[in-house]
Amino acid sequence: MKSQVFGISLRTHFRESLSDKLLRLFKALEPEKLAAPKSIWAVKLHFGERGGHSFIRPHLVRVFTDALRAMSARPFLTDTNTLYVGGRSNSADHLETAVLHGFGFEVTGAPLIIADGLRGAAEVGIPLTGGTLSKAWIAADFAAADGVLALTHFKGHELTGFGGALKNVGMGAASRRGKLEQHSDLGPKIKTAKCLGCRRCLSQCAHGAIALTEEKKARIDPDKCVGCAGCIPVCPEGAIDIQWDGDAPKFMRKMMEYAKAALSGKGDRALFVNFVTGLSPLCDCSNHSDAPIAADLGILAGRDPVALDLASAELVNQAPGLTPSALPESALAAGADKWEALHPGCQWPFQLEYAEKIGLGRRDYELIWLPEVQGVA
Repeated sequence: MKSQVFGISLRTHFRESLSDKLLRLFKALEPEKLAAPKSIWAVKLHFGERGGHSFIRPHLVRVFTDALRAMSARPFLTDTNTLYVGGRSNSADHLETAVLHGFGFEVTGAPLIIADGLRGAAEVGIPLTGGTLSKAWIAADFAAADGVLALTHFKGHELTGFGGALKNVGMGAASRRGKLEQHSDLGPKIKTAKCLGCRRCLSQCAHGAIALTEEKKARIDPDKCVGCAGCIPVCPEGAIDIQWDGDAPKFMRKMMEYAKAALSGKGDRALFVNFVTGLSPLCDCSNHSDAPIAADLGILAGRDPVALDLASAELVNQAPGLTPSALPESALAAGADKWEALHPGCQWPFQLEYAEKIGLGRRDYELIWLPEVQGVA
């Protein structure tokens, strides 16, 4: 049996607003069968980096939080701190960014919780077997939630071709140590030309892995470093960086295993919605949102994140590309592989093949467009 993916277009009518359609889409997933009274649900979002604008509109998030509350569930909006230094690398800045972008309680109807704590170290180790990793480091408050609703802005991504529901929970629910483990097999590195020897990273490291050289430059001892990445955001000069050494398939295998760990313990209490709109070529972690590569194509939802992401990716590929945009002219035609054209060598289908292999879902799907209200062609 094929996995069902439901979709709505962005056409509206005086009888039905986009919020009304979203509620109808959510109800197609039969959430009332999953959201037990007083259960606590993590509504997993990306609040957007400062300078960007393609994140999901906050007032649309309220459709889902109100629906969960109507079922006597308790939703909270959440994300985790970033590995890189920016406007979301600690929970103080992260919450400020979220509110700046309109995700405050007065708009969304749900409290904000950064799931991995102040500096990204609040985590739990989830055992894994049969894959690349033996353990995944998942944000503590995400792991503690009874259920998860992943609301994802579907867009391009430098390493995976696109970022969808699986990346939202695989990378997005990982602690800082978990993000570093996915991105690199090594610990952070010091860019000595930038280091001023201020010692802030020394006081941050709980494992004594950092010391100053005779030249008053920080040095990381690889034998002591556990890869928690806690030193990266505290450096005021940005002198500590990730070692981007992983090949794309290896990175994708790790990310899919992290997605499996993040969803473990949730059972059927995991629902996924992809906004195939504002199709920017880069991740929302970027500090800008480039012109969309295709028109707004709709909003898709399902219980199977593998089927949902494949349906979203193929929907974009089937559409004509927009110009001007980051797409090369060779990829503007309907049917062209836009993800490969944006990020050559990304091998994007591999992540879905591997996700299916480890039991995250199926690639065999049926896309069911919900009917329009009477009067909308």
